Amino acid sequence: MNLTISGHHLEVTPALRGYVTDKLARISRHFDQVVDIKVLLTVDNLKEKDQRQKAECNIHVKGRDLFAASAHADLYAALDDLADKMDRQVLRYKSKAQDHHHDTVKRIM
Repeated sequence: MNLTISGHHLEVTPALRGYVTDKLARISRHFDQVVDIKVLLTVDNLKEKDQRQKAECNIHVKGRDLFAASAHADLYAALDDLADKMDRQVLRYKSKAQDHHHDTVKRIM
């Protein structure tokens, strides 16, 4: 799994990098076919102070790309929300990929 963390108007510190890695490790624990993860952390100069810190994530899994974004006043809270969103998407994709095999109908003799 390749993990790319980049910042826009923000320096990605080792503490922030470790926090992102810990939060997204949950995804690879649920689903082992993750090819690539790209995380973009931005700080915008918006008038609404509760939407300034933004985290976006692209996950490339086998057969599909998953995307989620979250904005919050605190970057760590935005990352928590982003990790929850991505975890739900990966679990839903995993269940859809595995549920297409149906049991055969047994004949009554």
